[in-house]
Amino acid sequence: MVNAIKGLFITCDVPMAQFIINMNAALPQSQKFIIHILDNTHLFVRSDVAGMIRSAIADFREQNTYEKPS
Repeated sequence: MVNAIKGLFITCDVPMAQFIINMNAALPQSQKFIIHILDNTHLFVRSDVAGMIRSAIADFREQNTYEKPS
């Protein structure tokens, strides 16, 4: 019998994949969202966490953006 899981396929560069993996590792076991790490740049995650991942990435990028001093 085949078991199917609905999820979201993420393709990204290695640093962003590590960011997502570390974000997942910081959560309690009941809230972990990575279903399978396919390779260094591809992840399969639960589809209901897409918004959370996008907002965490947006916050991360905003914190790491260089702003020229006035």
